[in-house]
Amino acid sequence: MPNRLPALDSLRFLEAGVRHANFTRAAVELGVTPAAVSLRIRDLEAELGVALFRRSGPNVTPTEAGAALAARIGRALGLIRAAVEDCRGAAEPLRVTAVPTFAMRWLTPRLAAYHALPDAVPIRLDVSAELRPAGGFDIAIRTGHGDWPGFDAGALMPIEGAPMLSPALAARVKLSSPADLAALPLLPHDGWQRWFREAGAEVPGLRFYADDYPTHELDASAAIEGAGVALLSPRFFGQLLRDGKLVQPFPHVIRGPAAHHILLQPGEARPVVLRFRDWLQDEARCPDAGPMPVA
Repeated sequence: MPNRLPALDSLRFLEAGVRHANFTRAAVELGVTPAAVSLRIRDLEAELGVALFRRSGPNVTPTEAGAALAARIGRALGLIRAAVEDCRGAAEPLRVTAVPTFAMRWLTPRLAAYHALPDAVPIRLDVSAELRPAGGFDIAIRTGHGDWPGFDAGALMPIEGAPMLSPALAARVKLSSPADLAALPLLPHDGWQRWFREAGAEVPGLRFYADDYPTHELDASAAIEGAGVALLSPRFFGQLLRDGKLVQPFPHVIRGPAAHHILLQPGEARPVVLRFRDWLQDEARCPDAGPMPVA
């Protein structure tokens, strides 16, 4: 049968042999002996009637025909791998766990754009401030300084904070300098002293709102209702500024040292996970709209 295609394994041996230009290294990748690689290549050459390698002792060099065929086989194997990954991805959603504010204000609004990508997979989103056990997720977003034993952590974006308040509360005082904010109730946040210091304001004492909320989302809701000034991330809460529900009277933003981190299992190599990690990193590098100042 002159039109019969060679066995796929033989073509895999060829592609690996050309890529490594060494049968021993190709054998390690393929999990066989160098002699098995050499024999399979000789059989393939006999089947095709074409020399695929030039041999000089232990050294092998692909012929022009061998290199051209291996390049096309490599592209075809890549398509096969992608098809298998897509099939697996369709059967098993990517398990993503993220802290509440990140999930609601940053990740969820971007998922429609992610799913428009040709290699997107279904996402099963778990929202929690607690870190799930190893094996309970594929990729996690958590907030801290990068010290999560047993996981590979990479900083995604720093924690930010800038004063935001309702337009009605902002109208109660003349906000001509950062120090003027001290005349208003401040929603509790550990970063207030630092913000005033970096903004160049000497404030002897700060007046805090009575209630201390556990999440930035609740701080934002309280600020919208006029309870006080919240220290919030313009990156996460910029839509509230653009909608006019909050205003940011001064441009200074404190950043870090804590950050949102991507957590992976040690040695994670699954392409579907790494592609989603890369997409998160690309999105985090995109510029966000600037603050909306007080009119």
